[in-house]
This record gives sequence, structure tokens and C-alpha cells, in this order.
Amino acid sequence: MTDRHTLLLMRHAKSDYPDGVADHDRPLAPRGIREAGLAGAWLRANVPAIDAVLCSTATRARQTLDRTGVDAPVRYSERLYGATPGAVIEEINKTAEDVGTLLVVGHEPTTSSLALILADGGADPALLERISAKFPTSAIAVLTVPGGWAGLEPRGAALTGFEVPR
Repeated sequence: MTDRHTLLLMRHAKSDYPDGVADHDRPLAPRGIREAGLAGAWLRANVPAIDAVLCSTATRARQTLDRTGVDAPVRYSERLYGATPGAVIEEINKTAEDVGTLLVVGHEPTTSSLALILADGGADPALLERISAKFPTSAIAVLTVPGGWAGLEPRGAALTGFEVPR
């Protein structure tokens, strides 16, 4: 078990809007396929190895994860689709304590709200402003969680980065 954990909050990549397809079932657009691959390359180059993934059941989120090339155990949660930040925190709280780095693949506006809610008072104001202004598709917020996953709560993590792989 580690004393510090890394939490990666990622919005799904750019989705398509085919006629007659329910929102939950929308696939990635060609741009999203490319951007998800770039996000995966960024993750491999810039953060600790991902030990586990929590992913929305929506098609675009599942396809985003697949295209990142992340090779870690995945827990799919229907709750992440249309979730409140509190519901996502509850899902993160269920993560095993031996998971050092957790990737959460979800949706807006929840992902940006969650990053801002979790950020403690020490975050760079410019970083907070960027996330508040726009959390684009395939963007990733990086947070350090000083305690265990079960105890994660609002203002309980250090926001250390925000990347928009393009």
C-alpha cells in the first residue's frame, strides 16, 4: 500500500452524432479516435503506470479507454454516465487501496466539476481557471491523493496538472 495515490480524471474523446443512436451508445468520431491515442501516449510518458481504471459504460468512454492502449484492470460503472461529482467520488472510494494510480474515464460537466471539488486550497489558480473555462474532450486532470481511496472527499487532493492531448 502506498501513502500517496495518483488520480487521473479523463473526459472521453470526441464523439460522433449518428442519426438514430441513443446518447449512451454514441461512438467516437474520427478525431476522437486520434485524440484518444494521443492521450494514451501522454499518459504513458507523463504519469505513473496505471494500476486500475474506472470507466463509464457509455460507448464513447469505452472506446476512448480502448484507444488509449491502457492495459490495466477495468471496472465499468453505469453510475458514471450522467453522474454527479459525489457519485463519482463514491465509486472512487470503492477502489482497492493497493491501486497506486487510478484512471477515471467519464463525462462533462462532471469531470471538470469533480477536479475542482477535489482540489485542495494549494492548487495553482491558473490551473483552476483553465479547468473552469473548458475541459475539452480527451483532457486529463492529474491529482495527488495523500491518503487512501476510501477516504477521498472534497478538497482532499492536490491538483498538479491538466493536459489536453492534441
